[in-house]
Amino acid sequence: MSSLRFKVVEEAFKKKAREVVAPGTLTSEYYGKYVFDRKQMSKYLSKDTLKAICDVVDKGETLDRELANHVAAGMKLWAIEMGATHYTHWFQPLTEGTAEKHDSFIEYAGDPGGDIIEEFSGKILAQQEPDASSFPNGGIRNTFEARGYTAWDPSSPAFIVGDTLCIPTVFISYTGEALDYKTPLLKALNTIDKAATDVCKMFDPKVKKVISYLGWEQEYFLVDEGLYAARPDLLLTGRTLMGHESAKNQQLDDHYFGSIPERVLAYMRDLEFEAYKYKIPLKTRHNEVAPNQFELAPIFGEMNLSVDQNLLVMSLMKSIARKHGFRVLLHEKPFDGVNGSGKHNNWSLGTDTGVGLLTPGKTPEENLQFITFLVNVLMAVHKHNGLLKASIMTAQNEHRLGAHEAPPAIISVFLGSQISAVLDKLEMSESEEAIVLDSKKKMRLGVAHIPEVLVDNTDRNRTSPFAFTGNRFEFRAVGSSANCSSAMIALTSVVAAQLKEFKQEVDSQIAFGVSREKAIFNVLKHYIKESKPIRFDGNGYSEDWKKEAQQRGLDCETSVPLMYDRYTTKESIEMFAGVGVFTEKELHARNEVKWETYTKKIQIEARVLGDLATNHVVPVATRYMSLLLDNVYKLRLVYGLEKAEQLSANDEALIAELSERISQIRVNVEKMVEARKCANKLPDEREKAIAYHDNVLPYFDIVRDNLDRLELIVDDEMWPLPKYRELLFIR
Repeated sequence: MSSLRFKVVEEAFKKKAREVVAPGTLTSEYYGKYVFDRKQMSKYLSKDTLKAICDVVDKGETLDRELANHVAAGMKLWAIEMGATHYTHWFQPLTEGTAEKHDSFIEYAGDPGGDIIEEFSGKILAQQEPDASSFPNGGIRNTFEARGYTAWDPSSPAFIVGDTLCIPTVFISYTGEALDYKTPLLKALNTIDKAATDVCKMFDPKVKKVISYLGWEQEYFLVDEGLYAARPDLLLTGRTLMGHESAKNQQLDDHYFGSIPERVLAYMRDLEFEAYKYKIPLKTRHNEVAPNQFELAPIFGEMNLSVDQNLLVMSLMKSIARKHGFRVLLHEKPFDGVNGSGKHNNWSLGTDTGVGLLTPGKTPEENLQFITFLVNVLMAVHKHNGLLKASIMTAQNEHRLGAHEAPPAIISVFLGSQISAVLDKLEMSESEEAIVLDSKKKMRLGVAHIPEVLVDNTDRNRTSPFAFTGNRFEFRAVGSSANCSSAMIALTSVVAAQLKEFKQEVDSQIAFGVSREKAIFNVLKHYIKESKPIRFDGNGYSEDWKKEAQQRGLDCETSVPLMYDRYTTKESIEMFAGVGVFTEKELHARNEVKWETYTKKIQIEARVLGDLATNHVVPVATRYMSLLLDNVYKLRLVYGLEKAEQLSANDEALIAELSERISQIRVNVEKMVEARKCANKLPDEREKAIAYHDNVLPYFDIVRDNLDRLELIVDDEMWPLPKYRELLFIR
C-alpha cells in the first residue's frame, strides 16, 4: 500500500478554511498602505520635490541627482516608519520572474568599526550594480564581464514587502543593452505614445499624450500542498507529466462560476486584502472551467504599473497559498484533459483628454478616429502575426494553445459582425457615412421585473487569440506564468510602427492637395483590404480554420524554437529598430535566451519523466504483476491446469498487458535519454532547442500513454502518486 499517497490524501480531507480577518472596515482605509505613492509622498516630500517628481513621471522631464536625494530622504523616512530595515532594486530579468538583492540601510557614521547610521542616498535609489553575467543575457555578457546596472523607474512607485523597501528598476548591461523586460516595455510605451499622439492631433490638436492601458486576467490552479509534495513532477516542473484523467473532470461544466469552496474563498480573501495594501485593485474572483481552477482580475491600469502589479500578485499568490495549505500552479497546462491557464491581456489606448481610442464614438468624426486606430491595429497584427505568436510562446504555453478552450497557435482577429460590416462598407464607400456604429442596443427579455439589457456592438469569441471586445482588444493567447511585458512589448511596438507609417502615408497625400479626411479614407480603405486575411469571426478550434489560415498566408508554424525566428527576420529587426525598442544585437541575444530556456525546460521534464517511470511506476507495476503471477501459480496448484486457465484468464491478460507496458516504458525512456544526449552535443542553442522539440519531446506522449494505462490497471492501494481525482477535487 502506498502509505505516503493515502496519508497526504487523508490530511488534505481534514483541512479546514483558515480564518481571515479584514484589515479594516473599508478597503479605502488600508488601500495602498505599503506603497510610496503620491499620497504618501505628499506627507514625506516638500511641495517642490513632489511637483518635480510628478513632472518626471507625467511629463517625462529629466531626473537629476539632487531631486533623487530629496526623494530618497523622504522614502527612507517612510520606509523606516513602516518597519523596513533593508532595501532592494526589484527588477525583471529574462527568467519570467523578478529578482532582488537586499541591502541594509546601515552605514558607518565615521571610521570603520565605529557607530552606524541609517543611510539611503539618491545615488543608491537611482542606481545599483548586480551581476549581469549570472542572469540570462544571450551572450551579451561573459563571466569575466559581469558588470550590469539597475536604474530606478520613478513611474512605478516603491513598495514594502516584509522588512524590505522594493524599488522597481530597469536592468541593463555595462554596454547599455537591455537585460530585462521593463527597459524595452518603457521604450515601447514611449514610442506608441508619440506615434499615437501624432495621429490623434489629426482629430484633436489638444491631445498631448496617449496612455497604454492593460487589464490582465490571471488564471491559476490550487492544489493541496501535501498532494503537491507527493508529486515530483509538480514539484520540479509545475505540471503533471503523467496521470490518467479522472472519470469526472470538467465535462459537466459545473465548476465554472460555481460556488467557491470555503477553503479557497478564505485564500482569495486573504490575497485580496494583501493586494489592496499594495494598491493592486483586484476586482473579480471566480471558479474557472476546470476543477480547482480559478481566476482573479484587477481594474484596468496604466500598462507599466499593471505589469509590475501582476508580477507582485503572482508572488503574493504563492506565499499566501502556503499559509492556507495550498500550492499555486501557474503553469499553462498542469493537467492533461482539462483547461489550461492563460492570462488574457486586455489592451487599449486612451488620450490625456479622456478619450478611449478603441471606443466607438457618437459622431462621425469620433468614429473616424476610432476606425483609424482599429484598422491600424488590424494592419499591425496582420503584418506581424508571426511575431506576436512568438511573443507569447514558451515550452509551457505550447501545451495549452489549441486545446480545451485555449486559442489556437494561429493569430487571428475577431471583430464581430457589426464592426466587420462597417469595415466592409467603408472599403467600398467614398464618404464617412459608412462609419455609423450603433450605440448599445436594448434587448427586452419579456419578463416584467427584469430590466432592459444593453447589448454590446460585438459578441465574444472564446476561440479567438486576439479579439475586439467593445472598447479594447483581448490578447487571449498569453500564458498564465508569463511576464505580460513580452506580449505587450511586441504589440505596442508593431502598432506604434504602423501608426507612424499611417501618418506618413496620410501626410504624403495631403502634400499633394488631398483633403485630410479624404487622405485618411484612402489609406484606411487600402489597409482594410490588405489586412482582411487576419480577420476571422468563426470557430478557431476547427480543423478547417487551420487549412484556411494557411491559405490566407498566416503564420501556422507549430515548432516553438522555429517561432522564435520571427524576432530576427529582416522585417522584425527593421520594425524594432525603427521604433527604438530593440537593437539587432538585443534581438539575437534574446532569442539565444529563449532557445536555451526552452531546451532546459524540456530537459528537466524529460529527466523527471524518466525518474517517475523508472523509480516510481515500473517497480510498483512489477510488484503488482508479481502478485498476479503468484495468484496464477497458486490457482494451478489448487485447481489443476485446465480449471486454473479458466479462473486466471483475466489475470493472464493483465499480466501480458503489464509486461508489454513496462517493456514499452523502459524502451522509450532509454530512447528519450539517448535523444537528449544527442541534442546536448549540439553547440548551437537554436539547433539544440529544435532537437529537443523534434527528437526528445515526442517520447513524452509515448511514455505517458503507457504510464497512464498502468494507472488504470495497477491496484489502487499500490499506486504511489496522487491521482487526478485527488489533485483536482480535494479542496
